[in-house]
Amino acid sequence: MSDVDVEPADPRGGAVDHDEAPTRVDVLTARDVPLGGPRAMTVRRTLPQRARTLIGAWCFIDHYGPDDVADTGGMDVAPHPHTGLQTVSWLFSGEIEHRDSMGSHALVRPGELNLMTGGYGISHSEVSTAGTTILHGVQLWVALPGEHRHAARDFRHYVPSPMRVGGAEIRVFLGSLAGHTSPVRTFTPLTGAELLLEPHSTTTLPADSAFEYGLLVDRGDVRLCGTPLRAAELGYLPTGNDTLTLTNETDAPARAVLLGGTPFEEQIVMWWNFIGRSHEDIVEARTAWQNASDRFGHVGSYDGERLPAPALPNATLTPRINPAHH
Repeated sequence: MSDVDVEPADPRGGAVDHDEAPTRVDVLTARDVPLGGPRAMTVRRTLPQRARTLIGAWCFIDHYGPDDVADTGGMDVAPHPHTGLQTVSWLFSGEIEHRDSMGSHALVRPGELNLMTGGYGISHSEVSTAGTTILHGVQLWVALPGEHRHAARDFRHYVPSPMRVGGAEIRVFLGSLAGHTSPVRTFTPLTGAELLLEPHSTTTLPADSAFEYGLLVDRGDVRLCGTPLRAAELGYLPTGNDTLTLTNETDAPARAVLLGGTPFEEQIVMWWNFIGRSHEDIVEARTAWQNASDRFGHVGSYDGERLPAPALPNATLTPRINPAHH
């Protein structure tokens, strides 16, 4: 997915500390961002924002739907570039066609992970299929550490099996959780999982105390370690927790996405669809894309023009700095 919002660190929402909670949980609220086009599909973005740039190496969380594509027009993101990151596509309903400059052609379906690595440079398109009526899911980015930020292009597809823990059905699509591990490679320690919580159930999951965690609620009212979260809110926990307690307070099943990882200590410069370490990195990537260089390759079989890069701001891009992890 392309980030058409070129200033994603300036949110309308912020962080709220819940001092009464036994474990500190910060609540990050979403802001609406249009993906562009004549009938712009709107996504809810909870990361990055001024209050927090990263959770582990997770640096971008877009949450969309459920959208009736007859009203919204669905998803039609023209070929666009990426550097310095991995994209994680995860759907709850609908179907998206993915094409990239490696020649990959895949369908993103509910409960199936599509992960694309664009280190030095890759480009791709994403279009919801003709048979899709309701589109609903998340698009996530993972920042690559410095030693791997020029990693070769790669694409992986994985279908995790569901497992039961207490009142939760869990699909681990990246990293490890509750004894289940995804085989898909990550470049830093991570966790990524979908959680379906039974009505009025409480589930305690083992956590890695070296990880910080984020819980994005898709539907329902969920308490994370005592702090209430509503749909589209992201709860953040710092390092130091060895368990995570989740309670579904509603009469219907609740759904959430759990993300975690060791704190990403490197400073990054993130602009449009590029992640670098300096203003110059971003300028070089933008110039290469605008000049249609081989750095990003070519996406075939897309009916339309590729996305042009927006103009750079009249200022030097500076690294984003996370608040303290504790």
